[in-house]
Amino acid sequence: MSETLAPQQDVQDYYRDKARTAAAGSACCADDTDTAFGAVNYAGIGPGEAPDPALLASLGCGNPTAVAELREGETVLDLGSGAGLDLILSARRVGADGQVFGLDFLEEMLAVARRNIADAELDNIVLLKGVIEAIPLPAETVDVVISNCVINLSVDKLAVCQEMSRVLVPGGRIGISDVVAEDRLSADDRAARGSRAECVAGALSVSEYHDVLTRAGLVDPEVVFTHEAADGMHAAIIRARKPATPITSDDSASA
Repeated sequence: MSETLAPQQDVQDYYRDKARTAAAGSACCADDTDTAFGAVNYAGIGPGEAPDPALLASLGCGNPTAVAELREGETVLDLGSGAGLDLILSARRVGADGQVFGLDFLEEMLAVARRNIADAELDNIVLLKGVIEAIPLPAETVDVVISNCVINLSVDKLAVCQEMSRVLVPGGRIGISDVVAEDRLSADDRAARGSRAECVAGALSVSEYHDVLTRAGLVDPEVVFTHEAADGMHAAIIRARKPATPITSDDSASA
């Protein structure tokens, strides 16, 4: 694996520690005063929708399953699937005729997810080990890509967006939760507000997100702030779609 694709050591160490905490059965994420990250973003989850350990282990800044408009029979890919909460919620939404892939780079986190999926008694989830810059799936495999506060961790976000575009079927879509910076903040400003492992220093700005999605061949990009994560930094919903037909040079010129 090249250095570009290898997760940074500090990110590995941070999330390996979170996985160990989750494996011990403790809440691994936000404290009682943190309203930006963790289970607080799943207030609408009803009894029996997901095992409590999966909910307690949430590390995200939103609930992508609430905005991705998942439908019966669809195939879903969760980038950075962690302890499995979004996998479980997605699997219930797409039903027995659908399938959900979960991709994570840590074996420790995959082990936690396996336990939570078994507790949920679901058999339409497939776990994959790998990095989000090189998704181990064939082209045009999935209908929807979701992710929860993970893309900001990558050092090559264009590669991530290109991979999302590659694995989506024509007409497929993304529904992502991520931390996004206001355009006024420089890279140094973002780093001053938190580390990359804490989902802050590596965050894209609104205009940067629009740019990488468009460069990756996705259309109708949308970034909507939901709540503040730090000064000038916000949890956000990001949507875009893959064109149903390829964009030609003439289409690009007239766009």
